[in-house]
Amino acid sequence: MHLFSKKQSRGFTLVETLVTIFVFSIIMGGATLLLTNILKNSRQQPLALEVIDQARLVIFNFTNELRNANAGNDGSYPLNQANDSQIIFYSTYGSATSTQTNKIKYYISGTTLYKSVIAPSGNPLIYNPSSEETTTIIGDIRNTTTPTFYYYDGNYTGTSTPLVQPINVNDVKFIAINLILPNQDSRDATTTFTITAGGTLRNMKNNLGN
Repeated sequence: MHLFSKKQSRGFTLVETLVTIFVFSIIMGGATLLLTNILKNSRQQPLALEVIDQARLVIFNFTNELRNANAGNDGSYPLNQANDSQIIFYSTYGSATSTQTNKIKYYISGTTLYKSVIAPSGNPLIYNPSSEETTTIIGDIRNTTTPTFYYYDGNYTGTSTPLVQPINVNDVKFIAINLILPNQDSRDATTTFTITAGGTLRNMKNNLGN
């Protein structure tokens, strides 16, 4: 008589199957979350750079306009209004001709920075409000209670205390713009960066060197 053993083939039990499915689900869930974060970050990084570039362009134009501030073609003083969230001045920068001085206004409305320009017209030249052209400069400003514009007198050294509102425009010689923006171009962004720059009203300065 021949003796032999018969190995029993055993499949997965129900418990083992459920455990396997559970572990697989966790692995797939983690992989999906990782992939989502990678894709999200890959999209946000270019958007963050775009916001920074846009802010730098705003700063560049603003400071150049300030440095070319001049009396209006109607004889108006170069600086018309100096508030925390709004500034109005006259400048030849970007004008159609070298003798044209535009009336420029930057202002915050909600969380958006706007710019409006009025070119002089008529004879004699005047600044007609009906010809004002307004453009959106940059959105999602996070300044809240932080002023957008700061004003300094002729003693400004780079660390001086800004003038206090209400400001006498005759005392202003240096103006700074301060923008607080999200790191990503997204409404739910929680981190921010600040970009600040300023310019001298050259035709109004006394002891400032730039």
